[in-house]
Amino acid sequence: MIISRTPLRASFCGGGTDIDGFSNSHADGGKVVSLALDKYIYVIVNRRFDNMVRVSYSALEIVDDFENLNHELVREAMRITGVTSGVEITTIADIPSRGTGLGSSSTVTVGLLNALHKFSGHDASPEQLAEEACRIEIDILGQPIGRQDQYAAAFGGINSILFGSDGVSVNPLDISCKSDISDQFTLVFTGLSRSATEVLEEEPDNPEDKLSRMRKIRSQADLAEHYLEASDLHNLGLLIGEAWEAKRGISSGVTGTEIDLLHQEIMAIGASGAKLLGAGGGGFFLVHGTPSFRRKLSGLRRANKLIPVGLDDKGSTIIYEG
Repeated sequence: MIISRTPLRASFCGGGTDIDGFSNSHADGGKVVSLALDKYIYVIVNRRFDNMVRVSYSALEIVDDFENLNHELVREAMRITGVTSGVEITTIADIPSRGTGLGSSSTVTVGLLNALHKFSGHDASPEQLAEEACRIEIDILGQPIGRQDQYAAAFGGINSILFGSDGVSVNPLDISCKSDISDQFTLVFTGLSRSATEVLEEEPDNPEDKLSRMRKIRSQADLAEHYLEASDLHNLGLLIGEAWEAKRGISSGVTGTEIDLLHQEIMAIGASGAKLLGAGGGGFFLVHGTPSFRRKLSGLRRANKLIPVGLDDKGSTIIYEG
């Protein structure tokens, strides 16, 4: 039996600039500054007594040929690793995985690849896991997503990640305010969820305005890196608020009435900034405020769940082999 543990992620600034259409055409490429969370997706791979394939997630599939699996990520991860029969695969998430804005689909893919490679007797580097996850999701399945989630999940830590036509570069940030991040940043669940693919496939209301907003979001990633390295979390909090204002105007699917009302309530009780994570339409807000501010969050009627932001510094890891 093999068990992999792979972190979800929260991005401070730059989300969306990791999509190839932007990063390959922008002079400076794309850039995302993000943090791997201490909230995980676990993948368990165990040998079966026969040659069938059993996959357990929110549904249960038992097939005699992996090609017949409905779970596309599992099917393609099996194909890449060569583990195509005689296995049981189970995924378990600390946070429900669909539509949270925490990069869960890519986290699943990275965790699957890590566990299946190990099951086949091979160790995979973070670079290999991230590259193969991108190949599955973007090149093979044609999903209109970026590349930040796969690299955040594979590498862990707090990183400035650069994207361009010449590839991806992960630059770990050596900062001294890690405990302050946990004290001052909170995930607030909206109670809503929506597929990132659905949001990203929507046509922007104004393509020229979208490009202008994306350029602004790209420049905000540079500032986020600077503020983290300077341990200036107050200005980082203000910046994520500005990032939300830039993002929310890209298309009508990014936000909605309930999301806007929750954001207003969060700001009204003293947050310095808040932004919706992921493509939009639901999931979690990343919120900055003082430690005493967090107590006020618990009284918000629209806030369904509060989670302090904790850091994972290991990335996708095999935590059991036996």
